[in-house]
Amino acid sequence: MNTRYHITALLVLFACHLAVGQSELAVRGFCIAAPSPERLNDFVRFIDEELAPRGINTLVLRVDHNYAFESRPELRGDNPLSQREVKQLVAICRKHHIRIIPQINLLGHQSWAGQVGKLLEVYPQFDETPHVQMPEAYAWPNPDGLYCKSYCPLHPDVHEVVFDLVDEICEVFEADAFHAGMDEVFYIGHDSCARCAGHDKAELFANEVNKISSHLAQHDRQLWIWGDRLIDGKTTGIGMWEASMNNTHRAVDLIGKDVMVCDWHYDQPVQTAVYFAMKGFSVVTCPWRKGEVATAQLQDMIRFKQYATDEMAPRYQGMMQTVWRGAGAFLDEFYSEEPASEESEVTCFKALFPLQ
Repeated sequence: MNTRYHITALLVLFACHLAVGQSELAVRGFCIAAPSPERLNDFVRFIDEELAPRGINTLVLRVDHNYAFESRPELRGDNPLSQREVKQLVAICRKHHIRIIPQINLLGHQSWAGQVGKLLEVYPQFDETPHVQMPEAYAWPNPDGLYCKSYCPLHPDVHEVVFDLVDEICEVFEADAFHAGMDEVFYIGHDSCARCAGHDKAELFANEVNKISSHLAQHDRQLWIWGDRLIDGKTTGIGMWEASMNNTHRAVDLIGKDVMVCDWHYDQPVQTAVYFAMKGFSVVTCPWRKGEVATAQLQDMIRFKQYATDEMAPRYQGMMQTVWRGAGAFLDEFYSEEPASEESEVTCFKALFPLQ
């Protein structure tokens, strides 16, 4: 057998091993922004012709305010999906037995760059840091430590508003789970907040997670969140983006174990899925645009599950590809005749979930 043939055979065997391992994972997920009404048909086609044949069984749609809310019409985005359009997404996912999970960013990510988000635009009293003005030209780092604004979790009226959105979006999507985001929360327990100043940041974060989870549980719905705020960025060396440097990490011991943790790491296959599983959580590993990182993470997830105890094995739930741009831009690259770049969400997705 010549060397080239030997290498090819090994690659085929490796791909088969991954395929067998993937089949044992409960979650084969895809996370992306909900499509605009203009790209809805394209996205339905993508679900039908690409997600389903690749074995995707979970679709997290970042809806945020891009739905024509009836309960809070003042919080509709500029080009929202209608109920009829959402039902098209529900129908195509039901056809392929894909679990659809809507997302609205809660707590953090209430602004982006120089623009405040819809919630704080309409209800500025919910702002955790009203003294921080949105810049005309955003830059990082900046003197205010502004990445994204947060709402104040102790404001007496904030949950009445956001839970109206949560309930409505879950109902229209016929969802049994909801993704609350809650990643990259830098503003929490801020010294300038009359309600939060002096409070333990880990307790504030945990109480918000538990409050949302308890609300969802009233309708037998599960809470999903990103996991970065639950990791100690200093001790692990992971840093302030994929982990916490503002002491929220201790919340990992304060929140309910029924929460699904979406553990994202994009540049290295950091093995924090084991940490979450040992803490009692179900965990999904989430790559972004590096195919070699995603396949390493997949190997890890399969191995973790294979060699885990009977108690821990079910906690290793699977993998979820993340896409951090609009659905239209992703579809344009996916269906382009030009090959996708080596480091792109499209390339990563195809490496992680090849056609079956």
